[in-house]
Amino acid sequence: MDWVKAMKEINDTLKEKLKSKKKAAAWFLSHCISRSKREIYVKSLQKALEPYGLAVDIYGRCGTFVCLWYEKEKCWAMVSSDYYFYLSFENSFAEDYVTEKLLTALNYDAVPIVLGGSNYSRFLPPGSYIDARHHEPESLARVMADIIANTSQYHEFFRWRNHYKYRNRFSAQKEVVCNLCTALNDENMVTTKSTYPHFRSWWNPDWEERCQDDNWDT
Repeated sequence: MDWVKAMKEINDTLKEKLKSKKKAAAWFLSHCISRSKREIYVKSLQKALEPYGLAVDIYGRCGTFVCLWYEKEKCWAMVSSDYYFYLSFENSFAEDYVTEKLLTALNYDAVPIVLGGSNYSRFLPPGSYIDARHHEPESLARVMADIIANTSQYHEFFRWRNHYKYRNRFSAQKEVVCNLCTALNDENMVTTKSTYPHFRSWWNPDWEERCQDDNWDT
């Protein structure tokens, strides 16, 4: 993406809406053990947030907070009204592995804190997110506390909304299916054969580097 460089300030309506936030970060989690060791990072982050009087509220079977999944719209509304940040932490590191948890934050008025193997600048406008892989837990805790204490700085994360809109999978589904149908009806495409004997290396040449475990506990 060739992102807009100079984004407009958010309007007063959104500023007023963001005033209701009182809690640091939410994390909805169903897989408690991950290849990315995100749970170890968050454990360290929790300790680092304590001196600031802040915490990550973990919802689901891996945490102590409850928000029933069949009432997910209420859960997302709660994120929108209560939380400054949402942890969009992937369970493994891969170049193109970005899941729907990223859109949860963007579409519900929370700043995503991302953790994954992707180059997030491909998917997100500049200044709209925080990349946890650029911070140790102590550093991230300090950044979160500083942003929460500075209202105008927090507002900066939402400038992208004057210029872009993210569609969820249901609104985009028709377009995706149509593209697939077009491809299947392209005679030249369906009769062309391609062979990749070393598929992993072709798909992700530096996968060994990208998929190494991060030792958050050290």
